Amino acid sequence: MHMSDGLISVEVGCTMWAISAALAYFSTRKLSAAQQSKLLPMMGVLGAFIFSAQMLNFTIPMTGSSGHLGGGLILACLLGPWAGFLVMACVLLVQALFFADGGILALGCNLFNLGFFSCFIAYPLIYSPIAQQHLSTGRICLASILAAVVGLQLGSLGVVCQTTASGISALPLTDFLCFMQPIHLAIGLVEGFATATVLLYVKKSQPSLLFDAKNFTQSNNHSFASLIGAFAIVALLCGTTISWFASSYPDGLEWSIASVLGHEEAELSAGSALHHQLATAQESTSLMPDYALRSSAGETEEGSLINLETSLAGLLGSVLVLLTVCIIGFGIGQFNKRARQS
Repeated sequence: MHMSDGLISVEVGCTMWAISAALAYFSTRKLSAAQQSKLLPMMGVLGAFIFSAQMLNFTIPMTGSSGHLGGGLILACLLGPWAGFLVMACVLLVQALFFADGGILALGCNLFNLGFFSCFIAYPLIYSPIAQQHLSTGRICLASILAAVVGLQLGSLGVVCQTTASGISALPLTDFLCFMQPIHLAIGLVEGFATATVLLYVKKSQPSLLFDAKNFTQSNNHSFASLIGAFAIVALLCGTTISWFASSYPDGLEWSIASVLGHEEAELSAGSALHHQLATAQESTSLMPDYALRSSAGETEEGSLINLETSLAGLLGSVLVLLTVCIIGFGIGQFNKRARQS
């Protein structure tokens, strides 16, 4: 559900940038110094985990489409909505700048669609009331599936609304909506099961962390370190090895566009000067466009199981997300410190 710049107008893109930036600023203010310092290691590792997990596209049977984990709900459940939203911002920023996955102008849209609805709607309004303090296996599964489905449905609706409001693509509202909602319903169900699996593991190893992110400050250091290590190992495996087996089918957004227009990419007629400037900037910052080396971008080696380029992209992306989270986390700490002093 990573939108490209070709789907949105400058007006819509800048408006969503402003909204998402305001949400990010508000999130930094909501994190206390104690939470921020204790959460930072987990924020970084979970960011790397979500980045690598998003590389694992899974096939949606009988559609010719694929989906991937969004991850916003997992982040909100384990870190709280504020920290979860900031980590999602770091993941999407790295994807856009270094892998050309999602447009720079569309970054505000993508963060709103993948971060806001999961962290600030699905988690507090659906997951929390169902799970509450009674974290039985059944409640976790039910809450995860319902929250993931609602979050993905709202996110896909956001894509349709932002694209339609932009008015620069040939995607008719009704047709686009009729393809986007059902395919993301299927993706949401898979994400719900995946989210429940992650949360049930955390429940077994550190159950207190599922009640409130504040419990990070009270958690057992040994168990906490073990949990971080487990997520780091899974992130490494997903990004460097399991990603070899990711589905090659177009994702839900690309599939929906292709179903309406007959081709995967939405055409940007002439484009504004800002569109072209951002495209040039993204081309210069992309270390591995489409998760491949520049010299081989778009090429695939038939019959090859091992894909070292994918492994390199997974490793590089995970490290970049980890570093980005740490840099932003340090900045938040300094910002909050100065705010308290003043």
